[in-house]
Amino acid sequence: MAFIVTLSAQELDANLGKFRMEQRLTKSRPKSLNIDAALDGPPIALLIGDAPPQPGQDRSRWLAWIGIVARHGTVGAVDKSITVDPLRECAQAVPLDGPDGILRHVPVPLRQEFDSASLPGTVGACSNAVWQSLESALRTARPGLGPLLDWLIAQADPPVFGSSPADQSWQEQRDATGSLLRIADFPLSALAAWRRPPSEDAPYTAGLIPEPVEHSLIDYDVRVAGEAFGMFSEWQQGTGVRCDIHVLHDASGRRLEVVNVNATPVESRLGTDMLYFHEPTKSFVFVQYKRLDPDTRSIYVDERLRRQLDRLEETARLSRTPTQPSEWRLSNEPCFLKLAYWPRNADKRPTQDLAPGMYLPVSYVRLLLEDDCTRGKRANSTARILGYGQVERHLTSTQFIDLVKHGLAGTVGTTREQLHALVKQRVNAGHSVVMATESSEESVRARQARIRDRGAKRRTYLHRAYKQKAQEPRSE
Repeated sequence: MAFIVTLSAQELDANLGKFRMEQRLTKSRPKSLNIDAALDGPPIALLIGDAPPQPGQDRSRWLAWIGIVARHGTVGAVDKSITVDPLRECAQAVPLDGPDGILRHVPVPLRQEFDSASLPGTVGACSNAVWQSLESALRTARPGLGPLLDWLIAQADPPVFGSSPADQSWQEQRDATGSLLRIADFPLSALAAWRRPPSEDAPYTAGLIPEPVEHSLIDYDVRVAGEAFGMFSEWQQGTGVRCDIHVLHDASGRRLEVVNVNATPVESRLGTDMLYFHEPTKSFVFVQYKRLDPDTRSIYVDERLRRQLDRLEETARLSRTPTQPSEWRLSNEPCFLKLAYWPRNADKRPTQDLAPGMYLPVSYVRLLLEDDCTRGKRANSTARILGYGQVERHLTSTQFIDLVKHGLAGTVGTTREQLHALVKQRVNAGHSVVMATESSEESVRARQARIRDRGAKRRTYLHRAYKQKAQEPRSE
């Protein structure tokens, strides 16, 4: 369906600066508006301008902005509202009426429905049939809008993840990607639009659709990526490794390089690892994902998990003793398990929220496995269980991300060479790896000031995408 917000030309001009800065809009809507129809197609929002008709002339409307209705709520005590987020400006206003207007390509009954939903000063809604007709006309009349429409629709109508090995692996990699953006304080919209990659063995980020902004540079041939691969240059040669990189820059010069690597067919993959490396402080955190049963929200501890804990403890030894205040950490614990679960609900579409779960430092897991709280329920049982029924205390996603953001968790004095060796080891062992390296000239004080800035301003960014295409791809 399409929500239509109609503003007068004067009101549109008056809010232009606000829209461009915030790139979102909250607008009251009639209580009588049937939002249940939003299930009929993606919840697209059209912000149109409406000029007063001249004597003897029809209405003069134009499409100025387009976005997604992210949520419904209230304004004040009783008024209902919609929030459009993201909201993006059309590069050129698109006339709707008159001989050059795109509505002339819309069948009369659908055009009448659109007219009824676009009353001045209101929020209206029309069916998915109207939106599909409008979308077709927009793509024909304004081909330059195609990438923006693709980016928005991919967010408004994301694929439903099922129970296949590929979908479960992509779920974990998606969650890791979202966590890394939050830690590095980059906008979630940078890596929000996604479509399934052609191959089930491909990394999750291979399906991302970059936002088509003027300052974006999209390059899908990794062989001309140059510096983007850096320490992963050996994966450019088209072996069995599937590697995908997205590089983000913000206005202050910070750079975030997100690397997603799969080297193992999805059926034999051992899980997902997430690494965040803050290059200025030479510090990284390591998170290994474990899927909880969606019903019991628990997992049995087997020998493989115990061996993995041994390897995580070895990884923690890469950290050295802090010698200055900026190197101090709450503990010498850089490695965590995330016991995550996805509810068993095939109708639930993915959102930008992180998967529910528990972040457990490895040393804490060791204590749990020696305590009776994790013992199986049967008498004399030697089985160990980790889950919500066994673990009384854990870090939430918010707590974990805040600790890493502020530099209170992670290694001390880790080099890029050590990180390279670690990533290569995990990839060769059969894990998917999602890693982000943040680099900048930011001082410790400036980093803290940025993190504590809770204002509503939107951070601008530049986005480059680099995708490796293996010379001998596996059969689909």
